[in-house]
Amino acid sequence: MNRSKAIVASLRLANSLLSARVNSTASFYSQVSLFSRLSSRLSFQLHPSHLPNTHQRLYFSTKTNSLLQLILNNDWSDELETELDKFNSALTHETVVYLLKKLDKDPKKASNFFNWARDENGFNPNSSVYSFMLRILANKDTMKEFWITLREMKDQGFYLDEETYYTIHSCFKKNKMGNDVVALTHFYKRMLEENAKDSVAQKVADVFLGPEWRSDETEKELDGMKIVLSDNFVIRVLKELRSDPPKGLKFFRWAGKCSNYKHNTVTYNALLRVIARHDSIALFWSVVEEMNGEGFEMDIDTYTKVSRNFQKFKMLEDAVKLYEIMMNGPYKPSAQHCGLLLRSISGADTQGLNLVFRVVNKYEAAGHTLSKAIYDGIHRSLTRVGKFDEAANIMKAMKNAGCDPDNITYSQLVFGLCRARRLEEACKVLDEMEAHGCIPDIKTWTILIQGHCDANQIDNALMCFAKMQKNCDADADLLDVLINGFVSQNRIDGAYKLLVEMANIVHLRPWQATFKILIKKLLGKGKLEESMNLLKLMKKQNYPPYPEPFIQYISKFGTVDDSMEFLKALSVKEYPTVGAYLHVLESFLEEGRHSEAQDLLYKCPHHIRNHPKISELFGTKSTA
Repeated sequence: MNRSKAIVASLRLANSLLSARVNSTASFYSQVSLFSRLSSRLSFQLHPSHLPNTHQRLYFSTKTNSLLQLILNNDWSDELETELDKFNSALTHETVVYLLKKLDKDPKKASNFFNWARDENGFNPNSSVYSFMLRILANKDTMKEFWITLREMKDQGFYLDEETYYTIHSCFKKNKMGNDVVALTHFYKRMLEENAKDSVAQKVADVFLGPEWRSDETEKELDGMKIVLSDNFVIRVLKELRSDPPKGLKFFRWAGKCSNYKHNTVTYNALLRVIARHDSIALFWSVVEEMNGEGFEMDIDTYTKVSRNFQKFKMLEDAVKLYEIMMNGPYKPSAQHCGLLLRSISGADTQGLNLVFRVVNKYEAAGHTLSKAIYDGIHRSLTRVGKFDEAANIMKAMKNAGCDPDNITYSQLVFGLCRARRLEEACKVLDEMEAHGCIPDIKTWTILIQGHCDANQIDNALMCFAKMQKNCDADADLLDVLINGFVSQNRIDGAYKLLVEMANIVHLRPWQATFKILIKKLLGKGKLEESMNLLKLMKKQNYPPYPEPFIQYISKFGTVDDSMEFLKALSVKEYPTVGAYLHVLESFLEEGRHSEAQDLLYKCPHHIRNHPKISELFGTKSTA
């Protein structure tokens, strides 16, 4: 894009729109006093001198740590396997999952470790470990290992569950691995067909999903199925019962009472994934407590999925409680987990800062020093609730720790100030950024402009927009923010001018949704010509037709010539489809405008007039 051309166009447009506003004066909120310091009850201190400078402690057993370091620091070889054999201890389910999680960025090494653990160490993988391994191997560099592992999984009597299938299928599609997508789909469908023929697991699940438990009758029915209980079988039944967590727990209890079977860490983890829902949260915590009493640990893959589910459904108190439990155990979540949890907490308006500092305190207690992501998580939470003094202290602490604030950090501050309607201060933040050598990017500008639009200060938003283009180009997201800002103030003409100039002069491609909302608003104001121009512009941008609002408008208020122009604008070919003509003609008739419908029919091409559906339409109407 020609930047000087863009700047000139934006400034000219800004002046044009602003001059059309009689006596339009920028109105900023008065500066208000800063919020008080954080409550003294929070143990985490914001002053940088109180931030710990300790080394990260060992946060799982020495043996597991040594094993991990040995694998991470060496290429895989016979010599490495010889060293690993010296550990001379069978690996547990939780340890294998934890080590695989640490190796997931190196799929080949993860595959080598998995094979060694299984073939040399005697580890017996279950379906959940196989599924986890497949997710790690689902990339272009390890497709040979992926298909070998998938076939081995099937040979062991395990099946590919729906969640894992869709996760891997999505990964293959994203990486444009078309042949593997087809092969995986065929494998999965064939597996489903084979399982359906003799699915004892499904039959057992149906028993538990059926009528209320009738002790003698139901247990007799189950006995008649000749069930052979195993970890894999229990996992399969639990997945079939995931839509009804209490029934899943009932099956789990029944299986545990069977004389030939005893639950272990594998089946407990499978149960936790099923009952980790809002409507069964009490059951979840009771099972966690029971599991702990039995000496079993939640594996890191289960934690990741359960925590993600809690965060998705805003069960943040539970997510923090779970994080604290895991940080007290041998298989601690990573710094990335901590950062994601802090982001979720900061995005929830109903949560206080207490949850943030519970997470940070637990993170520090494990011997971690605060990373840039963790600092940003704290800073985001403070700015979101208007604690700007405390946020400033965090930024000082970041700098002292060698973590320079960047666009992410400053954007959070701009967002918080805009949220508090302190727009003048928000604008000054961008000047401060540039003074410190941090050039505001498009996201920071978008947050600032969005803040002005939300405060109904559209003129100031437009001036920010023009100023922005001295250093960076506009994008479709930002244009959408501005258009919606104009629309919210009923300044439809200004929105139209802005979109047309940005598309035609600056060559920006607006979102399809931006076109749609503006077309609706223009037609609502009776501006058919302008709406038609946008429809043509949409076609030029290769967007699909958007006929609905035009047909509604033209059938009520438009002329036959309007209809013909619309139909011409609708198609990239010489003539629109028969369906397009039919829709317009039907709308005229439904509005009782039979004369206009007949006139339009006479102007239609010969093949349209003689089409059976068109003939039927007018034949029916004429005899009605």
